[in-house]
Amino acid sequence: MQRALIPSRYRHLLSMLVVVAGMLLCMFAANRYAMSLSLRQESETVSRQLSLYAQALGQRIDRYRTLPEVLALDSELREALMQPLTQKQVDELNRKLERANGASRSSTLTLIDVHGCAIAASNWQDVSSNVGEDYSMRPYVTEALGNGRGQFYGVGITTGEPGYFLSRAILNDAHEVIGLVAIKVALLELEREWRQIPDVVLASDNHGVVFLASRDAWRYRVLGPLTASDVSEMSATRQYADEPLRPVRFQRQLTISDGGMLARVSEPAMPGTLLWQTLSMPETHWQLHLLHDSNASTIASRWAAAGAGALWLALSMLVLFVRQRQRLSQLRQRSRQELETVLHQHAQELRTAQDGIVQAAKDADTGLSRSLQHLPQGVVVIDANLDLVAWNSRYVQLFRFPAELMRVGAPVEALIRHNARRGLLGPAPSEEDIQRRLDHLRKGTSHLHESAKNDGTVLEIRGNPLPDGGFVTSYADITTYKAAARELRSLADTLEQRIVERTRDLDQARHEAERANRYKTRFVAAAVHDLLQPLNAARMFSSLLRGHLQDEAGKHVADSIEGALAAQDGILNSLLDISRMESGQLDVRVREFPLGPLLQVMQHNFGIIAEGSGIRLTAVPSRYVVRSDEALLRRILQNLVSNAIRYTPKGRVLIGCRRRGDHLRIEVHDQGPGIPESLQREIFEEFRRLNEGHDKDRGAGLGLAIVERLGKLLGHEIGLRSELGKGSVFWVCVPLASQPIAVPDAVAPTIDSAQTPELPLKGVSAWYIDDDAPSCAATSAMLQRWGCDVPFAGGPRAALDVCSGANAPQLVLLDVRMGEYYGPDLFGQLAEIWGETPLVILVTAERDTALRRHAAEQGWSMLLKPVRPAALRALISQTVLRLRPPARD
Repeated sequence: MQRALIPSRYRHLLSMLVVVAGMLLCMFAANRYAMSLSLRQESETVSRQLSLYAQALGQRIDRYRTLPEVLALDSELREALMQPLTQKQVDELNRKLERANGASRSSTLTLIDVHGCAIAASNWQDVSSNVGEDYSMRPYVTEALGNGRGQFYGVGITTGEPGYFLSRAILNDAHEVIGLVAIKVALLELEREWRQIPDVVLASDNHGVVFLASRDAWRYRVLGPLTASDVSEMSATRQYADEPLRPVRFQRQLTISDGGMLARVSEPAMPGTLLWQTLSMPETHWQLHLLHDSNASTIASRWAAAGAGALWLALSMLVLFVRQRQRLSQLRQRSRQELETVLHQHAQELRTAQDGIVQAAKDADTGLSRSLQHLPQGVVVIDANLDLVAWNSRYVQLFRFPAELMRVGAPVEALIRHNARRGLLGPAPSEEDIQRRLDHLRKGTSHLHESAKNDGTVLEIRGNPLPDGGFVTSYADITTYKAAARELRSLADTLEQRIVERTRDLDQARHEAERANRYKTRFVAAAVHDLLQPLNAARMFSSLLRGHLQDEAGKHVADSIEGALAAQDGILNSLLDISRMESGQLDVRVREFPLGPLLQVMQHNFGIIAEGSGIRLTAVPSRYVVRSDEALLRRILQNLVSNAIRYTPKGRVLIGCRRRGDHLRIEVHDQGPGIPESLQREIFEEFRRLNEGHDKDRGAGLGLAIVERLGKLLGHEIGLRSELGKGSVFWVCVPLASQPIAVPDAVAPTIDSAQTPELPLKGVSAWYIDDDAPSCAATSAMLQRWGCDVPFAGGPRAALDVCSGANAPQLVLLDVRMGEYYGPDLFGQLAEIWGETPLVILVTAERDTALRRHAAEQGWSMLLKPVRPAALRALISQTVLRLRPPARD
């Protein structure tokens, strides 16, 4: 009842407000939760990095702590402090300290007497020598003379260079302090290491003054207000010489539970909001700070808010759709019930009226019968001779018969013919129509039908025979009932139409969502394809670079570049695989095949990688035959073995099988740090990874996500068990073949030792066709370095222009997607011009199954970008061997 009081437009507005308010609330909650979670994770990562920096700083200082202790026991230095020295003796002491300083690679070593005057120093030959200078005001001098040892960071009085001073008192035989030896440790090298990271790293003293910084603008800035005693102390000790101490101006925005904070720094100017984490160093009374850009957390929170808003809208639309369907169903049910009620009531009324008519006809007198007058229907009674016996006034009103026709004994035929002349029996009734009605009355058959008059009145005509002969006919006006029925049918049709329209709108929305998802998938695939083009060129140039370098340091840098490119290649390929799985474009070919060769391939391919990391990889031989997609199962095992090697610092990795009924469980055992039970579900999510992997190969966190999706696609169960400190076991469960097949013993591949790797490619003529200029330049240089003759390396248009019947190569390396040119079609045009068909290797980023099938049908080889030079060389060697005749015995 209350719902009916609210107008429809206000109900719609209220629903819209609820949806929008709920969406905003969900977005706000998701944003705050994602921001908090991401900041907590980033703060933990920053805290770990800060601990590493603090450890490195402490280790650098500890390296020099023992030197003053050792020199304080030196008898020569002790004797020098107990007697006046000649110039020759001073020179010998200077050289002694210079030699000691050269061995330790510190900044400066200084011998100071009990009055704070420097007697000798390792920098005695410099213009800014410490010899003869007074350091009595320095804390490291006063602390050593008073307490036996001292430490102090400050700017050198003589040199003007900052450093950390460590001092140790020198005692005579009576254990009296007669002087001290001090070492100055330069920390500028540590600052240079900090500058290699994008974050800001700071070290501040007990006064809050920043004395070490990865950026020059932060050095000698004050993190908080200085007290008068702080200023007086720094001035007395000349800690920072004449350096101006400028304040750091920042605004704290949020405090994180682990002690960190979010802040905006205005001086020195820093963009965006920074995550500020601080770590205390009790031994030195310093604090180490790390300022990290929090933009990643902001982006993650925005994406979470967008996802929550989209999910809320989807759920709201679903709820509204269900409510609309329920409402329409209720309206349709109510309309049907109302219609059935009306029909039932009308039928009951007609049955009651008919029974009354028959009874009244039995009791009726002749002529205009008083016993029939109360009936709402028009009633006429005739005898067995079809003559009028009785009627009521309603009958006369319905047909407007003239008075002379309405008399007892008048034939009913006269009434029928009167109605025929008025057109009530149809447009042109014949004599046959009139006789048919009369015959019907003579037979005395019950009947029921409806008749519409010219004025729109609809009559329900019901006739029944009388027990003693004769016939009674009633005429009920059902015009109002028929109009109500038409309105109900119209309402039902309208509701059906609205349901059809809503269903069509929802289907359209679903199609648009599917189209958007397909567009997104195509976009990801195209973007990865475009990214792989320059990455391919980069890997080629990287391989060339290493060949031109002679020193080990340069080769190490080239290997690092190659490793980074390989990691990027893995991330892009993983993204492309996920995109193909989401779009349903990943072709699945399930068949029965022996598992043993696949495990041998795993051991061969990953054995060298494992040995390089100091790990032993073992694959237990297997003679089982399984039913799966061999390529996709290989991808699952590759990811599991790669993860095991990545997270195993030392020890071994084992690949083995266990039979479980009609299934085989392929297990990968490692001796890594193990996985906490709370994270064993999360590691199968995208971009989730543990922190215990090798620093040089951390991965992108996509491998296990791909494993889980491939497992679902193939219907293979994926699982793991792990124990902290002992290792983990990942496994995939595959069905065994229904009928075992013969598995031949694996034969190790043999290599003809008489044939060197250089020989197959010497003098081979090859064309490289690609629309990416850097790839052409890099691949051409690589092929020439291997001894190939490369007459052409360029785009498709240039290839058609240069091509002639006299310059056909032995081998064509060909891209597939080159703007308006399609590689296989382009090769057909070139082969027609050459008059022959060279060997072909497709070098492409396309991973289309149809393309692979077409290449196999044509006898072409295929290699996916970005290309590893070793794989390209091996494939070219295999392909070129087809050109050469087999060796004779």
